[in-house]
Amino acid sequence: MDLYFLRHGIAADRFEWSGSDADRPLTGKGRLRIELIARRLAGVVDFDLVLTSPQLRALQTAEIVAGFVTVDQGPLVDDRLAYGFDLQGLSEIVDQYAALESLLLVGHEPGFSTVVGQLIGGGRVRFKKGTLAKVRLGLPESLQGELLDLLTPKMMIG
Repeated sequence: MDLYFLRHGIAADRFEWSGSDADRPLTGKGRLRIELIARRLAGVVDFDLVLTSPQLRALQTAEIVAGFVTVDQGPLVDDRLAYGFDLQGLSEIVDQYAALESLLLVGHEPGFSTVVGQLIGGGRVRFKKGTLAKVRLGLPESLQGELLDLLTPKMMIG
């Protein structure tokens, strides 16, 4: 199974936002950058399923990407991708969707960097907003994989 991890785009500043953190949206710049990234991914990657954190900025990111790339299903909201995402949550997701070949997960830091680091046997992976990582799992039940790609927004859109 190929797991793709995409951190949400640039969102409203949490210190300036007066509403709930869960409702912080992408900024105009954040939407534009994710759209540019999605355009680059179109025709290059396909996903069997897109799962997203319920946080608005992640959901908006997932919807933009799903509008440009070939997706069999999604985006579907999955609470396991919210803050607190960990290896246990990923294990449950992988078990639930074991029949799929490719899965795009849209979520947050620090969960993504921690989980990807654990999947690849250690090390620190930094997810700037809009960063995409591809990890190929060997045997899903072992939750060990190989980092095949780590693409920052700058690499994808300049």
